[in-house]
Amino acid sequence: MEVIDQPTLRALFRRRDLGLRLVSAEADLPDGALDRPLRWVHGSDLADPTPFLAEDLVLLTTGSQFDAETDIDVYVGRLSDRGVQGLGFGTEVHRSGIPEELIAACALRGMPLFEVPYRTPFIAVARAHSEAIAAQAYSRRSWALDTQRALALAALRPRGLDATLAELGRRLGAWAGMYDAAGALQVSHPRADLAAHRQAELAAHVAEVLTRGLEAGQSLTIDGQTFMLFTVGRGGRLRGVIALAVDGLDAEARTVVTSVIAMAGLALEQSEQLSRSRRRLHSQLLSSLQDDDPGLARRVLGALPPAPVVVAVAADAPAGPLIDWWERRRAEDGVASFLAESDDGVTLCVPAGDEALLDDAAARFGIRMGASGPEPYDAFSRAHAQAVTALRQQPDAGVFRYADAVGTSILGALATDEARLLADTRLAPLRESDARSGNDLEATVRVWLEHDAKAEAAASALGIHRHTLRTRIAQAGTLLGADLSTFPARAELWALLQTARD
Repeated sequence: MEVIDQPTLRALFRRRDLGLRLVSAEADLPDGALDRPLRWVHGSDLADPTPFLAEDLVLLTTGSQFDAETDIDVYVGRLSDRGVQGLGFGTEVHRSGIPEELIAACALRGMPLFEVPYRTPFIAVARAHSEAIAAQAYSRRSWALDTQRALALAALRPRGLDATLAELGRRLGAWAGMYDAAGALQVSHPRADLAAHRQAELAAHVAEVLTRGLEAGQSLTIDGQTFMLFTVGRGGRLRGVIALAVDGLDAEARTVVTSVIAMAGLALEQSEQLSRSRRRLHSQLLSSLQDDDPGLARRVLGALPPAPVVVAVAADAPAGPLIDWWERRRAEDGVASFLAESDDGVTLCVPAGDEALLDDAAARFGIRMGASGPEPYDAFSRAHAQAVTALRQQPDAGVFRYADAVGTSILGALATDEARLLADTRLAPLRESDARSGNDLEATVRVWLEHDAKAEAAASALGIHRHTLRTRIAQAGTLLGADLSTFPARAELWALLQTARD
């Protein structure tokens, strides 16, 4: 695209037809004094024109006001305080050359002072500046139209949203990133153009925006770098955030960004509709798998994770973000998996060798998850039941595995609240007797059973005589209404002791 001079004081000096000459020493001027955008060029010989001036303009004068003994230092000070960006002096109109007092006052205030030769009318300078403004406006409109066309073509490519965002970053000459509804960075351009600490802080701010459901554009500064954030979607249903590493956007650039936001919203909405259809299909396939028949799922999906598999059920999980995150991990790491929603929660099925991904997901979303042991597909229903059982015993965020839930004992699986209540009730006579007499019958029968009901070994472990032990066992049997000389009674008592609350 053709390079257009910006409407600045330096651009006016480049116009040879105007013949303007900078009188001030540029090295003594503030940095960028000649390159600041100018709003307009105005001419006035008033002793105090500031009530009629706007900021960011250049003032032209012939100096006739100085004939009335105007204080030049006060005059320049007023112009500087009003935000005038430069002063042009038309020579050979009322006086020859530029007054030394004016040169000194402008130097003191850091205001650019330049000469307008007699042959150049002030209107020519104003017209040149207006032409620069018009040329810039035309250039920006042309840029916006060309950029819109490029973005439309990018949207037609494979992974159109990613291509559109990359094109936007190139056109703006800035880093651009797209975050999903879960606050994860999906794509950025250029990929390696943002320091890790800035990425982390920016991601935290994006997560806050999504959590609070803010719709309006925001800006923030991280380590000297300014970012602008734009949400995609409506309040309460935000689908993501577009972040740009820019200090600001003019009207044309903002229009382009707005169109990208609209395209992103449309693309994500279409993707969400496809995802909903896909999730419904997977829910139906899950029902087939729970019949221990993987045939239908294989025919529909083409392949399933290789057996043996671990089945997990996540409770209170944000289904959409969880599935999106998992699908992205699957694409990046090449892990075969199957996900579906059901009344029990989000069900995940992964190869036994990749079950560590379950811990990553639970930590990422702060959710509870129950996981089965490795099982073949013809035992999928058992694996799913194991996962649900483990989930019910997991009070905190994280993955609780079935093997940890029940251990290796059937008593662990039977230790329900109802069973504990029954055990407490059956053992109550022993505990009440111990409270009254201090004989500690409960501890006695526990040690006796732990030593296979052998009196000598149990008495030695308790530090009492074997006759004392036999007396206590008989007393315990009487209180419990059980014949502890029989194996069934001993087995029941052992189960009660293992199940009861301590």
